[in-house]
Amino acid sequence: MGELKNPKFAIPVALLAGIFWSFGPFVVRNIDEAHTVPWQYLFTRGIVIFILLNLYLYLEEGIDFINNYKKLGISGLVGGSGLALAMITFIWSITSTSAAITLLCLAAMPFITALLGFLFLKETISINVWVAIGIAALGIIIMAIGNSEKNTLIGFVLGMVSAVGFSIFSVSLRWKKETPKFTTVSLAGLICFIVSLIIIINKDLSLISSSKNQSLFAIHGTIVCLGMILYAIASKNIQAAELTLLSLTEVIAGIFWVWLPWLGINEIPETNTIVGGFLIFLSIFYYSLIIKSNRRFIALN
Repeated sequence: MGELKNPKFAIPVALLAGIFWSFGPFVVRNIDEAHTVPWQYLFTRGIVIFILLNLYLYLEEGIDFINNYKKLGISGLVGGSGLALAMITFIWSITSTSAAITLLCLAAMPFITALLGFLFLKETISINVWVAIGIAALGIIIMAIGNSEKNTLIGFVLGMVSAVGFSIFSVSLRWKKETPKFTTVSLAGLICFIVSLIIIINKDLSLISSSKNQSLFAIHGTIVCLGMILYAIASKNIQAAELTLLSLTEVIAGIFWVWLPWLGINEIPETNTIVGGFLIFLSIFYYSLIIKSNRRFIALN
């Protein structure tokens, strides 16, 4: 497992993980009639994530990586289930409303993670981090004002569920040090694959979509894996709530990619979304200036 010799590099690595994930909405927007193939999407993306992460673990640990599945325990099952829930509700949210609304919900992760970390892990949050979260909260409120797209409520609820699922995963990373955390991510992909397969068979749906869509499903799964590897490396030096705060680059960049006219989507965000996004950027910049290395580590492996 890759490690950072200088803990200060954990900040840009976490930011880069968010950038990788930010391409997710752009990929989904390029899927033909994405709202009609969510289970095929989850089926393919889930198995891609499972295969790629196990390949990564094999290259890192050899054939012994298989023993990690015997060590998952309750923390691994909870974390894997939370992440699977986040993956499933993400696609339903973003195909029900605008990318901005879905990403706004994901921007709530630091608050949810901080609360769960405080309640279950007794983690303390510094004043500086609360200030950064407060600035981000103001940005989210401003971004949410004036959004009246069709199905916004459904998309919002599903987006919030996705944020809760990812927060559960983030907090589970710190629960037990002996839990093979990277295997937990792989488990999430497997859960998505199995759940999707059951629903596809039960509803007598086609197992695969068009070749274009299948390629995009696989690309998104690869993007998720790359982001997870970076997130894992950064997680060794950054506390749970702070880690999700830094990954908010996913929100800012994600809205930007689907807005850029030359990329072909041109999903123009509201003025309030732009202003709020700027405040989120300020919160991340402020936090990056004041963060100090923590004595506790997540140790994703």
